[in-house]
Formats: sequence, structure tokens, C-alpha cells
Amino acid sequence: MAKKIKASMKRNPRFSALMILVQIETNQAYSNLLVHREMEKMSVSGKDKGLLTEIVYGTISRKLYLDFCLAPFIAKAKKVDTWVKTLLELSVYQLLFLDRVPDHAVLNDAVEIAKARGNEGIGKFVNGVLRNIQRKGVPSTETVADPLERLVLEISMPRWLVETLLEQLSMEEVKQLGLSLFTPSRVSARVNPKYISLDSAVAELLEEGIEVNRSSVSPYGVIGEKGFLAGSQLFEFGYLTIQDESSMLVAPAMQLEPQHQVLDACAAPGGKTTHIATYLDPSKGGKVTSLDIHEKKLTLIKENAERLHVEDVVETQLLDARKVNETFADETFDRILVDAPCSGLGLLRRKPDIKYSKAKKDLAALQKIQSEILESVASKLKVSGILTYSTCTITMEENDEVVELFLKNHPEYEKIEVLGSETVPLSVENQTVKIFPQQYNTDGFFICCLKRNAK
Repeated sequence: MAKKIKASMKRNPRFSALMILVQIETNQAYSNLLVHREMEKMSVSGKDKGLLTEIVYGTISRKLYLDFCLAPFIAKAKKVDTWVKTLLELSVYQLLFLDRVPDHAVLNDAVEIAKARGNEGIGKFVNGVLRNIQRKGVPSTETVADPLERLVLEISMPRWLVETLLEQLSMEEVKQLGLSLFTPSRVSARVNPKYISLDSAVAELLEEGIEVNRSSVSPYGVIGEKGFLAGSQLFEFGYLTIQDESSMLVAPAMQLEPQHQVLDACAAPGGKTTHIATYLDPSKGGKVTSLDIHEKKLTLIKENAERLHVEDVVETQLLDARKVNETFADETFDRILVDAPCSGLGLLRRKPDIKYSKAKKDLAALQKIQSEILESVASKLKVSGILTYSTCTITMEENDEVVELFLKNHPEYEKIEVLGSETVPLSVENQTVKIFPQQYNTDGFFICCLKRNAK
């Protein structure tokens, strides 16, 4: 029978952080969903919510390094339960990286949580380990002779992933990439120019007390500096929507025209569908058909389209993108977007747990699905139409190799320049856009445009 925890302890942000981290560790639950759920039910101050978020994301982001720091101090223990080790990790994270949190508060809470969740003995063990770390300090990564292993610890990234990134980046670039992921992600929003100009949106947000800067990546984007963008009136009116800057480059790259018939083959939750829709005119026959494999996600797309006032050009359909070739006639669409299911390794700043839940073999499995989707849509594009392939990942297996394989099997297609990419010059290579998180402090992203020529 589980031990009863006092209500006062459940309101402690460090205790809540521990519960979330244990669920991620044992059930491979998603950090962003758990944090969001905890925020909704917490009856504590915004300051405590901020501390909880910082502890959860910081501890996950640096887990391998924290384990390295802890190892010599728990080596002689016969057994350390998962939750106790996690409590030590989050405590060490605070001691090492949170300047504004007093050490005595970290130690006191850790011991009280250990006693409440376990017993007096575990409380003494936790107290002993943390005080020992205070006295002796943590080991230096400089003591690790293997440079690759040292990099793994410094950026807290699994060795297979570091080795994968080293296939396309130098060791220094991988280090910069990994270190950049320790900085918090920025909140960005896309303004709908049909209803409001960027200048007017910035002015109105400022009037609401929300400070933003213009995005240097997208002409439609703003970056939140202070205040809650999703709580603004402009968000409520459907004049802006939350979206990462890098993904705002997709719709302009498709070279859309008002009358176009567009297929968004993997559309949920609808961020790119609604952006595409802003270029289309229903009076001229423009329409985007948005597919997803889950009914629930189609509802999300519809809700987003209604909120953003583009529902008149958005049609949703329940369909596996790999079945497109069985459903639509050849040469139905002027433009096709395949924003393919992927490992999500470009999202590590906002979802750091992804790096521990994925494995090298997952990339090969995803590459197969990505290729099947491209194959399925290939004949549905009109001659002279544009097929845009994008992912929110940064591995060659899921990006360059998928495109090259497709082009090998489809000589009627050719790679073309990605329009709009002049805002991200560091990321343009071989007619593709490859954004790494350290370059513009955005999500990692990949975009490639393929034009269909006559047979």
C-alpha cells in the first residue's frame, strides 16, 4: 500500500517535480504533457510553477552529467531506488545550476521529501550524500580521457546520438548544439497578415503588457519576451497563433497561390495547415485537404482552423498518408506538403526527454515510413507542382537520405531552391534548409522543395 503523503508536501514544487521525473523515468511519459497537467492542478504561486518547470527540464536536460556527478557518492550504497536517485539528481541540479536557490532550502526539502516518500533512514542517506557533495564538490569531466565520452557528459546527450550528429557536424559544432539546448526555449507566435499587420500586432500586444520582438527568421513571427502570448486578445480573436519560428518557413516555401488545391498529408495539430490556408482564396477555389491518422487530431485541426478564421478553405480527412495513392486521382493537387512523422530530435530544447527515449534503430524505421509517404503522394501532384518535405528533426537518415532516395526513384522530380530561406543563411545547404537549434535559438528543422517536371 502506497504511503500517504500530506497535502502540504504535495504542494511543494520540488515534490511535484520529483513525481513528474519519476513518471518520465519509469513510464517514458512525455515531460511537456506532465508539466502542463501538473500546472493545471497546482494551487501555488507562479514563482513555484516556474521553479517546478526549471527543475524538471533542467534535470532531464543534464541527466547524464548529473549521474556522472552523483556516481562516486552513491557507489557504496547497496541499492538506490529509482525515485531516491531521481531526488538526488534534481537536488544536485539545483545546487550546481540554480544560483537564486539557497543550498539549505534544497537540502531541507530533499530530506523532508525522502522521509515523506520513504522513511527516516532514506532521509539520512539523502542528507549524507548531498552534504558530502557540498564538502567535496563534484568530479570534473576533464578527468574523462575519451574526448567523445567527455562530450557525451558535457552536453548530456546519448553516445549514439552524438556519433550520429558527428556524421554531419564537427565536434565543436555538436558541442555548441548540445550546450544551446540548456537555454530555455522561446515562445513565438505567427501573426495572420489577413487580419493584422506585424507592426499593429506588436503595438497591440505592448498595450496589453506583453513585450515581444520581431522574429529574424520569419516575417510573420514575434518572439515573446515578457507576458503570456497565448493569453492575449489577439490570440483569442484568432489573429495570431503559437508556432515555432522555423516551422513558419514551410508555407512560404510552397509558393502558394489563391486558387491552389493543396494536400497537407500529415497535418495535425494544424499549425502549417492554417498557415497554408492564409494564402488561399475560397472564391477562387483554393482549398487545403488536411489528413491525419487519428480522428481526435482532426478535431484539433478543425478547432485551430475555426479559431484562426480559415475554416472555409480547410477540409479534414481521416487517412493514413501512406494510403493517399489509393484515395485521390493522379495529378489532383497543385502543392503537397509532407511534414513527415519523425524522431523529433529538433525539439530537444522543449522536449529534452526525447533524446533518452529514442535509439538509432528508430531512425531507420522512421525513414521507411517517411519514404512510403513520399511514394504514396508522388503521382498526386500536378506537373509543375511543388512537393515540400519537412521534418522537425536534424538527422541525415530522416532528411537528406529520404530525399535522395525519393529522387533516385522519381527522375520526374527535381530539387528547387527553398524560397524565403534568405532569413536563415547559415542553414541553407545543397538547396535544402537544415536549421540546427544553436543557429537561431529555434527548434531544429528541415525543409526541401521538389518540383515535378513532365514525364
